[in-house]
Amino acid sequence: MAHDNLPAIFHHFHPIEDKMLQIIDNEGNVIDKKRMPELDDEIIIDAYKQMLYERIADEMAVSYQRQGRMYTYTPNIGQEAIHIAAGMHIRGEDWLVPAFREMGTLLAKGVTMKEIFLFYLGNEHGGSFRNIRNVLPMAISIGTQFHHAVGIGYAVKYQKKEEVVFTFIGDGGTSEGDFSEALNFAGVWQVPVIFTVQNNQYAISVPVQKQTRSVNLAVKSVAFGIPGIKVDGNDFFAMYLAYQIAVDYARSGRGAVLIEALTYRLGAHTTSDDPSKYRNEAEEQLWGKSDPLLRLKRYMQSAGIRAIDEEQLREQYREEIDRQFADAEQEKSYPLSDLFDHMYTDMPDELRRQKSEYEQFLSWKEKRR
Repeated sequence: MAHDNLPAIFHHFHPIEDKMLQIIDNEGNVIDKKRMPELDDEIIIDAYKQMLYERIADEMAVSYQRQGRMYTYTPNIGQEAIHIAAGMHIRGEDWLVPAFREMGTLLAKGVTMKEIFLFYLGNEHGGSFRNIRNVLPMAISIGTQFHHAVGIGYAVKYQKKEEVVFTFIGDGGTSEGDFSEALNFAGVWQVPVIFTVQNNQYAISVPVQKQTRSVNLAVKSVAFGIPGIKVDGNDFFAMYLAYQIAVDYARSGRGAVLIEALTYRLGAHTTSDDPSKYRNEAEEQLWGKSDPLLRLKRYMQSAGIRAIDEEQLREQYREEIDRQFADAEQEKSYPLSDLFDHMYTDMPDELRRQKSEYEQFLSWKEKRR
């Protein structure tokens, strides 16, 4: 990595020194006026609306799952600033290689809630994203998406295109071999990939302190010769600036960037998880004060940005999301047998049992309508 080729921000917030890029505090006050992005009011309002939409869609998805209408779901609550800031920098030709907790970025890229719901309903078409290009299916296997992103980045560079690859992982994923291997090749090949580590403090039930003894997660970039930066992941403006600089760096052919977005998973790891078993209420309340929507809303109020009718928006969003879920729920685009009949020449007893149980579940579900 040529240090004289780096934007100044990577020097100022060098991860070895454990400095963090932050522009507004929890009360919405600007604490770093020099680095405040120049965004007009309408862009800021649009960012808040996108974050609000993701929050409502997330809450409704959890509700659908609790009603027994959808399978295990991975909540996004508390991480919206990361997703929307990234989404506001992704061009149509850029690539999105997601993990499973980037709903807002998927939506910003053009994926619909219906497609996301189909994924969590077990419909194999839920990961195809037919109406938008350059988006890979959500990766449930931890870390595998980083290899995919680097491979795509290599192809982009080989073809001399100006595309950028966005990929995401959680703090727990940094312990996977895929993480280190991908960053190593990204550094060697200088591919246009932006790696985002969403450090939400917990990998299922394991806190980040048990994942690594490194001073932070951004510092892991140093060994692989790529720039890294630690950013307040609940600060929309800080995340916007980080992506703005990272995208410019990657798109200009200078290579990959690692962003650690320090945030907190306000919800459960998945709807099958009970976070009360491994963290306390005081910690959750403390991080609740850093809620990204609350912080941006407070900034907008203090900056005199025109108020929006949030209640009307919420009702509008709920109706739209509910309609898309109903469409997904009624989707019958492939026969049930496709799930089971093509795995073995002769179906094993265990798979036969699973098929029978699934048929019973679908029958129960149909009767509840």
